Amino acid sequence: MRFLLLSLPLLWMVLPEPLHAEEKIAVIVAETTRIKAALSREELASIYRRKKLFWENGVPIVPLNLPVTHTLRRSFSSMVLGEMPEEMDTYWNEQYFHGVSPPYVLASEAAVVEFVATTPGAIGYVNATAVNSHVRVLLYLSLSTAKRP
Repeated sequence: MRFLLLSLPLLWMVLPEPLHAEEKIAVIVAETTRIKAALSREELASIYRRKKLFWENGVPIVPLNLPVTHTLRRSFSSMVLGEMPEEMDTYWNEQYFHGVSPPYVLASEAAVVEFVATTPGAIGYVNATAVNSHVRVLLYLSLSTAKRP
């Protein structure tokens, strides 16, 4: 038994794949948000490009991003927008002249969860492990299918 306990850390180091569930990005809104239960990638892209500005109940949409260098942001941008964050600069410069600002940027996933949970109309994305009872998941995006930045 003692040998088994001592060898477990070594076994863990030689396994080719981690033994955890597939990592996912959870697209979240506040638990109390009154919108439909699902959201397509196309709708999500419209929200994050600021083409769709209001939920179906008339509440303004407040999209949130993580910092440009955050790996989750890079994966999200690639999967949903088809571009890396820095490739969106030209788009946002053009939008600025039409009075459209890019999504707010928050420093951490914890900040995104807190902001979404307390701000009407807010939408954000975090690792699925960061989801709590104050937010509701509208869509899961699999990180295993994301193009690696």
